[in-house]
Amino acid sequence: MANWCHWKGFHHAVAYFFFALNNCFVVALNNGVALTPPMGWMSWLRFECNLRCDIDLDNCISERLYKRMADSMVKDGYLAAGYQYVAIDDCWMSRTRLPNGTLQPDPQRFPSGIKALADYMHLRGLKLGIYLNIGNLTCAGYPGSKNFFDVDARTLADWGIDFVKMDGCNANPADYENDFVAFGNSLISTGRPIVYYCEWPMYARYYGQQVDYSLIAQHCNMFRALTDIYYIYHSIESMIDYISQNPYNMSTYARPGAFNDADALAIGNFGLSESQERMQLGMWAVMALPLFMSNDLRDIRRSSRTLLQNRHVIAINQDPLGIQGTPIAQYVSVSVWMKRILPLGSSAIAFFNQGRSGGPQVVVFSLSNLPGIDPTATYDVTEVFDDEFLGRFKASQTIRVSVDPMGIYLIKALPAPTT
Repeated sequence: MANWCHWKGFHHAVAYFFFALNNCFVVALNNGVALTPPMGWMSWLRFECNLRCDIDLDNCISERLYKRMADSMVKDGYLAAGYQYVAIDDCWMSRTRLPNGTLQPDPQRFPSGIKALADYMHLRGLKLGIYLNIGNLTCAGYPGSKNFFDVDARTLADWGIDFVKMDGCNANPADYENDFVAFGNSLISTGRPIVYYCEWPMYARYYGQQVDYSLIAQHCNMFRALTDIYYIYHSIESMIDYISQNPYNMSTYARPGAFNDADALAIGNFGLSESQERMQLGMWAVMALPLFMSNDLRDIRRSSRTLLQNRHVIAINQDPLGIQGTPIAQYVSVSVWMKRILPLGSSAIAFFNQGRSGGPQVVVFSLSNLPGIDPTATYDVTEVFDDEFLGRFKASQTIRVSVDPMGIYLIKALPAPTT
């Protein structure tokens, strides 16, 4: 039997019910969007601030790039799988505002304008995201939104924007709380439902401030605490390790309309094995994190494409309860995470092996050891990635799983129908 330890969470189904009920009514941003973790495609990790359209036309930051990604999302099944947003990041703007203070896109790289690009997305069933910065300049030196919150919010609404990422470069740290809240209010005042993605906790943490997740979750739909992710396993693992520590009790503030974020999915790029790609998607699903790809959808491995569209894993991420999974036990190198899902009394359980040598780690456990499990009940247990039914188990029965180094084994346990 596994040596379970470090238990966290509720220990019976009644407590789980009231936790879930309460979770649905805690205050979140009242804009009616992001009721499940947003899904889409974002440019930064793969394309960064590539301005060399003269020598790299297909990959520079331009309307051409975003249109091609949109076409791939529709044609290749990503939209059907749930990925809705196509999100522009930094470097889309002109270096100056118009005389009336309005932002404008770079005229050479976005000659049709942002409204036309939004229309292009909407005609295909997609939604357009864009990037702003809370300070005087963006991280790449383009105009920031400081002192233009109302103007910029109205501009986004007029353009038909559906999602905005608000960065925190070149700002006074003392202004973060006031300014991130103020811009969120400006967005709401437009009357357009726009997902508000704040990097507020990341910058507050960097400058040594207390991170008030209660306040952040009231004013932002998505919020990130760590810096950018990269194409390497260690980067992904470090994100998971930080979230596992649950600083500031951050997991308790995840709910419909307000989700923690750990940056983009690195799947389909360079540096990760197929097993490591599965691990990232599975852990992002269990942690109820937004699923934003950042890759070249025009040129992606078949295995990565199939993984990104795995409807069984996506269903765990998109569970309507919006509960963030947390670590509940440790078995040697395997951390065990649990996320409560519908129907009530059900759970998704991830076994993440952080070992970097040797063979697969075998874990033997009983569902009755898990918090929120009815020890007298029977459960239908399924491996999630391949949708393989493992059997019907009494809570007291043992289950054996094998987890590859740097890999994941993901199951879901649903109360079995009573006869």
